[in-house]
Amino acid sequence: MAKIKSVYFCQSCGYESPKWLGRCPSCGEWNTFAEEKITVSKKTDSNQQSRAKTSLPLKLSEIETTDEPRINMPSSELNRVLGGGLVVGSLTLIGGEPGIGKSTLLLQNILSIRNKKILYISGEESATQLKLRADRLGKVSDNTYILCETRLDNIFTQIENIQPQIVVVDSIQTIASDQIDSPAGSVSQVRECAAALLRYAKDSNVPVILVGHINKDGAIAGPKVLEHIVDTVLQFEGDRQYLYRILRSIKNRFGSTSEIGIYEMIQKGLREVKNPSEMLLSENRDEEMSGITIGVTIEGARPFMVEVQSLVSSAAYGTPQRSVTGFDQRRLNMLLAVLEKRARFKLGAKDVFLNMAGGLKVVDPAIDMAVVAAIMSSNFDVSVSRKTVFIGEVGLSGEIRTVTRIEQRVAEAEKLGFENVVIPKGNLRGIKDKFSITIVEVGKVEEMLKYLFS
Repeated sequence: MAKIKSVYFCQSCGYESPKWLGRCPSCGEWNTFAEEKITVSKKTDSNQQSRAKTSLPLKLSEIETTDEPRINMPSSELNRVLGGGLVVGSLTLIGGEPGIGKSTLLLQNILSIRNKKILYISGEESATQLKLRADRLGKVSDNTYILCETRLDNIFTQIENIQPQIVVVDSIQTIASDQIDSPAGSVSQVRECAAALLRYAKDSNVPVILVGHINKDGAIAGPKVLEHIVDTVLQFEGDRQYLYRILRSIKNRFGSTSEIGIYEMIQKGLREVKNPSEMLLSENRDEEMSGITIGVTIEGARPFMVEVQSLVSSAAYGTPQRSVTGFDQRRLNMLLAVLEKRARFKLGAKDVFLNMAGGLKVVDPAIDMAVVAAIMSSNFDVSVSRKTVFIGEVGLSGEIRTVTRIEQRVAEAEKLGFENVVIPKGNLRGIKDKFSITIVEVGKVEEMLKYLFS
């Protein structure tokens, strides 16, 4: 007869303990253990377990390698992030905030695939709701089957009946197995259901796509082991105040993790943004304004322009404020300290507000020079030409450090019609003559400011 006992699981890494612990011995996190009731069935004979199918060791030299077969997705942005398409037999996890567009992205893609039989399993929405969404997207497909089910055993029964070529589960936190006596979404349920779907994907060579919720910290909800189980983890992110969404690869066993895909949310679904600079540069203005500069950043293999907006004003309440959107606040504090120490500008008594237009979060250090130029432009209330682009990292001694892939950045600025580009001294040594754009080389922050405001 099965026994019911209490087990404590770490919500961060899935570590199992018979008693509650303040700190997880596996991942070191505090106060992450949660109690769950599980059913322990009678153990099977060890000899019977040993007769199960096992793998045999092979010499590394005897293993044959072939290109992973991929399914070409209708969205070129999704294909780029996946590394060239959806790998057959892979398990992919897409996470994001509620309402960000995860289900819309998947439904829009699978309804455009005409030569594959697809099973879409929904544990959150009814079939009517999905049909209404498909009608809003303007897509109808005869080879897409909708299954509204949350029991794992029933899901596998329907999979055997339909024999799909692609399976989508929305979402993994709503699926529960009858073998475990705990509610859906718990650590043990999420781990067991994901492992079962992984076994199915590997045994049948059918790709499975999972949708996952995220917690208040922005990480995918459930145990961290969920991200270890899957082959690919994609993060769908964006700001509710903007229409743009960014699909970012966090883990990818079949491709690069530095690629991003950019979408715009419109009435009929998600539109691919082919030229990212169009969303990161605001509309043309009749007059130039102070505190606005243009920098070049690179995400994956794609360079694009970012508009940096800054506002510097006298502190009205004694303590100066430092407010940042889309940029690292600690790096902003470092750049302000460099300006005060090396360039002798007193900004300690002034409020500094910084914003990256378009809602993008920029971590590329090559944007430093554009940030410094925007801050000083606002401080002097002198506008910077919108035909000038800044590329360069600022060091603690005030020097402008060289950046990687400078040729791609300068070529992108030239292609988009900019007239001047300010770069670190010597960064384009020997190849500067191949560009028709005017190149200004600076070695220190003081040189850059002298060029702009002298």
